[in-house]
Parts: sequence; structure tokens; C-alpha cells
Amino acid sequence: MYLTISILSRGNHNSMDKEQEEIQFLGFLGLFKESSNIISSWRKIFTQITLALILPLSFLFLAHLEISDLLFAKILHDEDALDHTRSENPNYSKISDLLSSEWTAFWIFKIIYFLFFLILSLLSTAAVVYTIACVYTSKEINFKRVISVVPKVWKRLMITFIWNFIVVFIYNVLALLVLILWEALIGPSSIGVPILTILIFFYLMGFVYISVVWHVASVVSVLEDDCCGIQAMVKSKALIKGKMKLAISIFLFLNLWFIGIQMAYERYVVLGGSVWWRIAFGNLCFNLLVILILFGLVIQTVIYFVCKSYHHESIDKSSLADHLEVYLGDYVPLTSKDVQLIEQFEV
Repeated sequence: MYLTISILSRGNHNSMDKEQEEIQFLGFLGLFKESSNIISSWRKIFTQITLALILPLSFLFLAHLEISDLLFAKILHDEDALDHTRSENPNYSKISDLLSSEWTAFWIFKIIYFLFFLILSLLSTAAVVYTIACVYTSKEINFKRVISVVPKVWKRLMITFIWNFIVVFIYNVLALLVLILWEALIGPSSIGVPILTILIFFYLMGFVYISVVWHVASVVSVLEDDCCGIQAMVKSKALIKGKMKLAISIFLFLNLWFIGIQMAYERYVVLGGSVWWRIAFGNLCFNLLVILILFGLVIQTVIYFVCKSYHHESIDKSSLADHLEVYLGDYVPLTSKDVQLIEQFEV
């Protein structure tokens, strides 16, 4: 916690003040530098967002790993006991019933965790995107205003998430059909294994692409009127053209760090040694996860502005500022006319 707050408190007072024509030239390191400048320049509001939303989100994720391991370890223990118990033994039915209740509890826990994790994730996304939009327009922003806007923006993000879930579901069904065809027509032969490896590679690349589209679509859902759900994903798909390599490299880098933190936490905390070692390493993983989530949300928003700049889609800052106003607690999103004013610059 101390590490997280100290990092948020560093930096200068630079803001997202680059001209739109310049933003498009930000590269991999430039995106991280720009995101770091935004966080450090507006450290108060981002610290408040972190304390209110991102810290609970990180704690929920790590706690879920610990609880899942305890529940699953109990299930494995009882399954092993069931395997060594004869069916005619009176204890067999008792262990079987116990296993059924444990599996039920396990999946109920997973569902409840997923719902709370989803809610906090979308709320955090809404808060960060709205805040950066205010930073971009040099508009005064405070935590009370962000919290008043977030619930209304959250609804739009939920619609986009549902559509993304549908796309991912269909994608996985098609992938399963391809796998069934591979098994029926080729199988694990000398030529089948290399083909399966290629299929898995393309599946993973497709999954990464869908994930990148969804992350940018989340920003589109917050900032552009009448553009959420499938429309936001279509808009996102068009925006990331030309910046595909940059977006994918950022996504992979952040997710590799996320996987690394998760694996380290499971290895050295969930399955770790002494209590003091687990506390120290758990605190390190927790702080790293908080910082990673905050940077990830800021970066995905900056990528949106980079893509807009690359396609020479000019956003009128005064119009954006007007539509980001909260009047009597009502969020007024941008109109398509305001956001999608397209100016074709001669290069």
C-alpha cells in the first residue's frame, strides 16, 4: 500500500498537453511515459480512484486465488478419499454428498467473485477514462464529480462487455468446431501436431485481437455518444488499424506482467513458506498489481487518443469539455457530431 501511494505521489505537473498531430507518434515507451506523466500530474485524483476502486479490485483478485486454492485442495482431498473407499462402504455416500456440496460451494464462490470483479473493473475503467478525458480538455476534475458520473458511464460499459462476451463465446465455439474437425480428419499424427500448433497460435492471436478491440471499445463507450456495445467494437476495430502492432505489444506486455504477478503470488504466497515471507511477498504482489491495473487503464485511454490522432480525427476540446459537464448529477455524453469531426490533414 505504501509503495503504491508513494509512486502515485511522485512526478511533475505536466498534463496531456501534446497537440493532436503529435500524439500519433507516441511509441511503446512514449505511451508509458505519457501515462506516467498523467498519473503523477494528477496524483490526487488518481490516488483517490485507486483507494476507492483499484485497491479493492486488486485485493478481491488476490483473495480469490487464496480462497479458491483452499476450496479446491479440500475437493481434491475428498476425491482422493472417495477413490480409496469402496462403493458398498457407508462412508462412500457421505463423501460423495460432501463432494457435491463442495463443488457447488466452489462454483457459487466463483460466480460471486466474477460478478464483483466485473463490477469493480467496469467502475474503475469508467472512472479512469472519464478523468483522463477531463485532463485532456484541461477541465477541473474532482473525486466527487467522478463518482457521480461513474454509475451512468458504467451502464454503457456493461453493454459493451456483454457484446464482447458474445463475440468471445462465438469465437470459442468456432475454435472448438475446428478442433473437432482436426481430431476427426487428422488427429495427433506426425503432420497433425504441427498443424494443431499453428491452429493454437492463430487462435491465441485472434483472442488477443478481440481483447485489444474490447479495451479500446471501452474507452469509446465512455467518450462517444450512441456508441456502445457492438457499435463501439466496430468503431474500436476501425481505430486501431495502423496502430495494431503498438496496441497488441502493449496488451501482451501488460498481461505478461499480470500473469507473472499471479504466478508469483500463487507460488510464494498461496503455496509459500513462513508467515512473514508470505506477508512480505503478498504485500509486494498486491502493490505491483495495483500499479499495473492503474497503468493499464490509463494506457488504454491514451491509446484511444493516439488512434484518433493517427486517423486525423479531430476532437474539439471545448465541445468535449462541454459534454463532460455534470449538470445536477446527469452525465451528458458526447454526440457523434462532436466526437467524430474528421479533418483530413495533408501529410
